[in-house]
Amino acid sequence: MELSVATVGELVDALEARWPGMRDRICDSTPAIRRHINVFVDGERASLDTRLAPGADVFILTAISGG
Repeated sequence: MELSVATVGELVDALEARWPGMRDRICDSTPAIRRHINVFVDGERASLDTRLAPGADVFILTAISGG
């Protein structure tokens, strides 16, 4: 999916508009990305303030742990 947004935070807002409840799954109340969620922009770890260049690839992944 392509979106016209400038930051990861704006991306989360756009996802929330499309799928209500998505923000609560990605962000905590501070707001920041939840501990067990990883966001990568063009292969680099990102925060809500991370700028997005046109055409940037963004991946939102849940952490996997276990023993």
